[in-house]
Amino acid sequence: MDNFQAIETKADNHVAGWVTTTDSAKLWVEIHGQGRPVVLIHGWTMSSRFWRRQLPLADHFQIITVNLRGHGKSQSTLRGQTVPRYARDVRDVIRALHLDNVLLMGWSMGGCVVLDYWQQYGNANLSALGLVESCPAPLSAGPWNVHNCRENNLHALRDTISRLNEERESFGTDFIHRMFLSGEAPPHALKWMLHEQLKTDNETAACIYEDYVQRDYTAILPTIDAPTIVVHGRSRHMCFGPSTGRFVAGSIPNARFVILEKSGHMPFYEEADTFNTELTHFLEQQA
Repeated sequence: MDNFQAIETKADNHVAGWVTTTDSAKLWVEIHGQGRPVVLIHGWTMSSRFWRRQLPLADHFQIITVNLRGHGKSQSTLRGQTVPRYARDVRDVIRALHLDNVLLMGWSMGGCVVLDYWQQYGNANLSALGLVESCPAPLSAGPWNVHNCRENNLHALRDTISRLNEERESFGTDFIHRMFLSGEAPPHALKWMLHEQLKTDNETAACIYEDYVQRDYTAILPTIDAPTIVVHGRSRHMCFGPSTGRFVAGSIPNARFVILEKSGHMPFYEEADTFNTELTHFLEQQA
């Protein structure tokens, strides 16, 4: 595999290591199982570890998780903290691993990475897309948008970055609690999720958040002609929720829209079995 350096190899079809991007950043990538590749992209200040409950899918598919630059184990860089560069990084991973017929799925900000990939490369090496709890334009004044920066609220953007810089651990704790439907993370989950969240340094977190929030991918949605699954929870405590999901799915021709009623911002974690079943059915329909 070009530009892939395997570091860990385990008997259960699990390989992990580094992909070096075209601008020399090192990204941590883990590969589980064999079969049709499913590439999973995490959200802002998260990591590939958040997809841990999707690993049982490796019994039937090849599950590939990527740590975006500056997140998780991946290298932090002074440059390249933009959604388009993240999309190029994903392209570098797909090419390094010689993947084809890929389902590319992104959660939250990761969904915008998926949309930017489509904008730059179309369906190159892809056969389907997945968007999970993702908002294509956080500053939009559209009635579907429930992001706290809606209606071009740059004050909310600056306030988020300020709180991030001034009180990082309490900011991260609150952020993780709000990702759950109940508004309260179980203690064991809070511990490891906060640990992962704090791996992204403040400068990286602020830089990519500012770039992401000001992006608008709404015009890209109608151009998608690949099969697409859109999954949302109820998200009472955090953007985005069903209204955003309906808009996204309704803007993509023939998209499949799924609401998981007992989930917040992490339907793949809170209702993992249902999520995995829906994703498996979607993939089997494309076979």
